[in-house]
Amino acid sequence: MTAEPLSGSAAKQDRLRLHQAILRLLIRWCARRNQRLDLAELDDHQLADIGLTREEARRESSVPFWR
Repeated sequence: MTAEPLSGSAAKQDRLRLHQAILRLLIRWCARRNQRLDLAELDDHQLADIGLTREEARRESSVPFWR
């Protein structure tokens, strides 16, 4: 059984959904990168306030943005 080709409108909707998903992923990656950069800048007192050690913060801030 073969799939029917998508109509022009359905194909456009699929492309739009794909572009939206890619945009959401890029936004998520940028936010994650910024959060990890911010985490690396916190001093020991600020880290204690959020319940992290310097080592935990270092480890988390070194994780690649795509993970």
